[in-house]
Amino acid sequence: MIVAPFGRFTEGRVPDPGMARLFTRENRWQARLDVEAALALAEADAGLIPQESARAIALTARIEKLDIKRVLAATAEASHPLVPLIEEFARAVGSKHGGWVHWGATTQNITQTADVLVLRDAHRVLLHQLSRVLRSAATLAEASAGLPMAGRTHSQHAVPVTFGFKVAVWIDQLVAHTERLERLDDRLFCVLMGGAAGTFASFGEVGRVIEAGVARRLGLHPMRVPSRSVNDGIVELVLVLAQLAATIGKIGKDVYALMQPEFGEAFEPVPEGTVGSSTMPHKRNPQLALDLLTMSAELRALAAPALESMLHDQEANGAMTALLEDVSASAAVLAGDMLARLEVIMDGLELNPDRMRANIALSAGMIGSESLMLALGEKIGRQRAHDIVFEVAQEAAREDVPFLDMLRADPLVGGVFDETELRHLIDPAAYLGLSAEIADDLAAAAIATSERLAQLPERIPVLTHDARQPSLNRTQVR
Repeated sequence: MIVAPFGRFTEGRVPDPGMARLFTRENRWQARLDVEAALALAEADAGLIPQESARAIALTARIEKLDIKRVLAATAEASHPLVPLIEEFARAVGSKHGGWVHWGATTQNITQTADVLVLRDAHRVLLHQLSRVLRSAATLAEASAGLPMAGRTHSQHAVPVTFGFKVAVWIDQLVAHTERLERLDDRLFCVLMGGAAGTFASFGEVGRVIEAGVARRLGLHPMRVPSRSVNDGIVELVLVLAQLAATIGKIGKDVYALMQPEFGEAFEPVPEGTVGSSTMPHKRNPQLALDLLTMSAELRALAAPALESMLHDQEANGAMTALLEDVSASAAVLAGDMLARLEVIMDGLELNPDRMRANIALSAGMIGSESLMLALGEKIGRQRAHDIVFEVAQEAAREDVPFLDMLRADPLVGGVFDETELRHLIDPAAYLGLSAEIADDLAAAAIATSERLAQLPERIPVLTHDARQPSLNRTQVR
């Protein structure tokens, strides 16, 4: 009997987390304009540029006010990632004030700070996705906390566990990765605004004042050393996402194995209209689990180039900057896509308790050998008990004789325990340890984490006009 008490996915498609939309050219350019606006306002406050000019720059910092075709054409000609956008922006601001655009800043000041803004939005999306995944996982763990199944180590029967315990293992790692993501704040969400080499030379004595003003308007932190070669916060994000991908890949691998006909213990949901095979209509392929395995490999592979991007030579290397820009965007999109699929699996996983019981019974009681060995060890010593139970189990397997019959026939074992005692000792349901308690505890932890994450705002507004007028130009993701 297959049961699906945890909700069933019926919409027909994996939800789109909107992550890729955050990394569109238009959204990233708008983020750069937001940084330019914040820079101009901060410089005006510090007396470096006219207040009127800063106001004009901030009011013009809208992607829809620019001629995008002109920027694209100029970019192809200039082969520069920012100058054409700045030139078009200055043109849109007008001759009277446009000359103050990008005053004292270098390209990476704008592009990296803008990337951090986009990554912050992506970070919030990921946390909200994790909130939903953890809530579904908590429901799954609670409902299956006492459901016995074969625990497997090295792909062999080990001792009995419950399915809820298996989910608790998933939850434990997902909560840990969530906490790692949250702890990134002060290292990741930083404004890079130190000028060409990070010394504030172009801003003069008010460099730190300008940096603080930009940070305040963008909701970011200042850097202790605003060097263009300091990128460890973004690298750390990629590494944490790689860890998250490894855990999600492990979950996908578990589901993939349990869906095999030889196991038949759990099944990912089948969205309406899904086709398992082009030629074999009977097949129920683990499509979502396979997606998780593929994406996990792709995201984990990004850890190496992320670390490579830290190898700036001297004060800056544009190749390292460009490398991390691509890697961090790819990692965020992959993580979002993985969590979208994991949410579907957690919400609609179908369990087959009958097959779990049948699979436990495959060893005819031998899965309870540890319980028996420990009980016998209390009488004759652990090592001697281990050797005796081992020999009985091996002979039962060789002779294809029920384990219980061999135990009863063994003069030592049969002399210590009667049949009723032996049946109890090798009963899988009687040797689940604290599986149910652990499942319930981790379900509670998942709910607590989920509720805390759900309280986070969808995104932090960027204050590019003044402290009372937030800019909500960039992509909104729900």
